Amino acid sequence: NLFVVADGMGGHQAGDYASKYTVEVLKRELAMSEGEDVEKCLVSAIKTANREIIKEASRDEHLKGMGTTVVAATIMNQMMYFANVGDSRLYLICLLYTSDAADSLVEEMVRLGGIKPEEAKHHPDKNIITRAIGAKADVDVDFYEHRLKRGDIILMCTDGLSNMVEDEELFHIVQGGRDIVESGQALVDAAKENGGTDNIGVVLIEPFADEVSVL
Repeated sequence: NLFVVADGMGGHQAGDYASKYTVEVLKRELAMSEGEDVEKCLVSAIKTANREIIKEASRDEHLKGMGTTVVAATIMNQMMYFANVGDSRLYLICLLYTSDAADSLVEEMVRLGGIKPEEAKHHPDKNIITRAIGAKADVDVDFYEHRLKRGDIILMCTDGLSNMVEDEELFHIVQGGRDIVESGQALVDAAKENGGTDNIGVVLIEPFADEVSVL
């Protein structure tokens, strides 16, 4: 199983191409991978996608400057493994745990103590990304693993959601839905009601029920 959220940038055509191409490369590379070293396989696949995106951009003037965020997850034997580049996020809900898996200038300012977390949502530089697929020849990939418990729900999303809905509200919406399909639609609706105009990508996973909702 492989779950991916990729949020393209560099203009509509280039961003759309970068995100779709990255997902296809990940699927291809992981299908060919051997062994059980999940971190090695996932990180290697993302680095390959980065190299190929740069190569594709050099061949076509219309794709110059394209890039994409990516957060990719897989679940094996009740363990969740995921990797991240950019400001698309993964939340693990029910245990009230969130991975701080976002690479933006403002997130870095929060980590360094330059601004408070509550100031980050409305900072004028919140959309400046410090890492992305296609930005440079070698990309740093964050990798995490977490043992899942019954009742956990995994939320993966683009910044079109996380920038518009506070974390606490995200948790309440997911926990309050009758199922993850209803919760997913409620998340998109909340982002729009809060003024969201960016692309809103949402993947909700209920691992112990073998259910997935994609919006």
